[in-house]
Amino acid sequence: MRVVYIVMFFILGCVFGSFYNLLGLRIPEHESIIKPASHCDKCGHKLSWYEMIPIFSYLFLKGKCRNCKTRLSILYLFSEFFCGVLFAISFYSFDFSHNFAIALILSSTMILVTVSDLTYMTIPDRFIVIPSILVLLIKLIFEGPREFLFAILWGILSFLIMFMIMKFGELIFKKESLGGADVKLMFLAGVSLEPFLCLLVIIVASFIALPVSLLLLVKKKENIIPFGPFLTVGMLIIFFTKYSSQEIINFLLQK
Repeated sequence: MRVVYIVMFFILGCVFGSFYNLLGLRIPEHESIIKPASHCDKCGHKLSWYEMIPIFSYLFLKGKCRNCKTRLSILYLFSEFFCGVLFAISFYSFDFSHNFAIALILSSTMILVTVSDLTYMTIPDRFIVIPSILVLLIKLIFEGPREFLFAILWGILSFLIMFMIMKFGELIFKKESLGGADVKLMFLAGVSLEPFLCLLVIIVASFIALPVSLLLLVKKKENIIPFGPFLTVGMLIIFFTKYSSQEIINFLLQK
């Protein structure tokens, strides 16, 4: 039965991933998510139902528009497949628990942030505010007022730490080093994780981002990369490990 649920949540994640891709592409441009219906951005071809089946439609069409043969963005396939994988891992890791709900929220945020930040180099506030409110509500309902207040405190603390890192980077490099949305994302990390673990999120995100930025610098002479996707990946990695701050500290002290 557990395997059935994992498969079910993978399929559900693929469906949501397709929807999140739509949100990530339209909301930053202040476009309606209802009209016009899904279509090719190049020729305006309206997609039929079988052209919107997650993953399979992209593979069946070989990543091209059926009408004008324009190559489709790999983000379509990415958002559908990885959202499915993340939903499945969320259930596998936490079963039906309140942490499962938080994992789904963080997974959804990761897809939305990645699509938006990679496409437009911007992250709408609602992609951060709504998940933060949902996580706080879950904390209040399942963990009580005390943990709810602590979550807010950790969120503010994480926000301030990232804000100071941003200002320090601007002082050193004499230009913007982080976007405001990256700072706001750390509030979400703070309400979802413990303070020390939030610092690990920054470390993990930077560790993953470093080789990517070096590769882009060498290949495209591009020294600016969106950091939001790496932060959300860092959040998920730390959240899925299920370690507490105390366990991490004890591990480090043993070394």
